Amino acid sequence: MQSVHGKIETKIKRRGRGRIIFSSDFFSYGTNLSVRHTLSRLCQKGLIVRLSAGIYLYPKIDDELGILYPSILDIAREIAKREKARLVPTGLYALNRLGLSTQVPAKAIFLTDGSPRTIKIGEKAILKFRKTAAKNLAFTGKITQLVCFALKEIGKDMVEEEQLERIGKALSFESDSTIEHDAALAPEWIAKIMLKFRHGE
Repeated sequence: MQSVHGKIETKIKRRGRGRIIFSSDFFSYGTNLSVRHTLSRLCQKGLIVRLSAGIYLYPKIDDELGILYPSILDIAREIAKREKARLVPTGLYALNRLGLSTQVPAKAIFLTDGSPRTIKIGEKAILKFRKTAAKNLAFTGKITQLVCFALKEIGKDMVEEEQLERIGKALSFESDSTIEHDAALAPEWIAKIMLKFRHGE
C-alpha cells in the first residue's frame, strides 16, 4: 500500500506544474494532521510552495525568473471555483486590470456570493472576499463588470478624459447587448458613461 506521503506526492505530480492545490484535496488520503505534515514536508523538499494556510502551488520554474507565481486573480478564481461561487474584482484591483492605474494593490477585494474571508498571500498580499447582493454579481460581461467597479472607485465627476478613452477602448470588445444589460445594473452616472460607448452610438 502506498503511504499518505506517496499518494499526495503522486497526485500533485499528475496534475502538472502551475496548479494551485488545497490541503482539503487530500483529506481522503489520511487524517487532517497527516495531510498537513505531508504538505509541509513537500514544501521543505521544494516540490510545492505554500501560498497561504491550506493553499499551495506546484510551480512552474523558469530558468531565469525562477518560480512563476499565479496572479491574485488566479488564486481568487480557484478559491471561488471550489466554492462554486461567483466573484467580482473591485477598487484599485479593477482599475489596474483595466489599465487605469499602474499601481498593483497589495490588497485585492472581491465581491462574492461565497464565504466572506480574508486570506494573506505570502508576506504582503491580502485577498479579501466580501459578501454582496446578487445584483452586483449579475453582470454578463467581464469588461463591463470591471468598468463599473473601477468607476465606483474613481468616483462621480472625478473621471478624467484619458480614463474615459481607455474605458472606451476596453468596452469596444463588448457587444451592445452586453453593455446595455450591464449598464442597467450600474448607478445612473456609470450607466451613462457605459452607454456612450455602444458601437452604434
